[in-house]
Amino acid sequence: MDCSVGQGLYPLHRCKTIHLVRHAQGFHNVAGEKDHSAYLSPELFDAQLTPLGWKQVDNLRKHVHSTGLSKRIELVICSPLLRTMQTAVGVFGAGSYKDGIDVPPLMTENAGNSSRPAISSLNCPPFIAVELCREHLGVHWCDKRRSVSEYTTLFPAIDFSLIESDADVLWEADVREPNDKVAARGMEFLKWLWTRKEKEIAIVTHSGFLVHTLSAYGNDCHPSVKSEICTPFSNCELRSMVIVDRSMIGSDSSTTNYPGKIPSGTDVPSDDASEEHPAGSAK
Repeated sequence: MDCSVGQGLYPLHRCKTIHLVRHAQGFHNVAGEKDHSAYLSPELFDAQLTPLGWKQVDNLRKHVHSTGLSKRIELVICSPLLRTMQTAVGVFGAGSYKDGIDVPPLMTENAGNSSRPAISSLNCPPFIAVELCREHLGVHWCDKRRSVSEYTTLFPAIDFSLIESDADVLWEADVREPNDKVAARGMEFLKWLWTRKEKEIAIVTHSGFLVHTLSAYGNDCHPSVKSEICTPFSNCELRSMVIVDRSMIGSDSSTTNYPGKIPSGTDVPSDDASEEHPAGSAK
């Protein structure tokens, strides 16, 4: 039987599980559905979540806890925009923050005019902001970020050290990043993931980034599988996928493989042994 058709077999240590999340509903989503030109409005600068968006966050949070997913995630990566960071800490954070706890909060009270309580980082995985997984850059004001110094006061426990510039030097008012550039940036982001030691990672990002990054995958699969990978994400949708290192990008060794022959000794395959000792012969 040919098992190579429709199936793949890879060493476990060359795989990572990624949980892809599109941010919850933001005010720009509401305005853009009514009038696409609204995305050009400076009033939507770094748009925050709507009250409905926060309800979506609460529902996804319940899901990741009821399924046990929250206990497995080793790292949370988020795009450094208000709506993605609000979604990330609301879903994967530790809940309400209490004064007197000797850890910084993931989000301060009312961050981004959210009317939400502070969110604790206690017993949470690390949170890292990464520019590579931002939405299309340029033109749309909702996709322009604030300064890192402003974000650090709103999200004290998120690590912004990978962002090189305090100000947003990537966003241009009159140039919208083309789709192929977004896809290329997405591939660079996935390659960067292989520099991380974590094996199960949550990534909170944007619809356009996900669509154009994932479009490169699934072409060798059944159309239904391709659809599972590439169908556009709804607000606050989560999809879990496995990425495989087939080109030796990563360098991690297996933590579960075992070499055998400990203690060492004769290790002749049974077929070879039967040839050496035919039935009825002395052993």
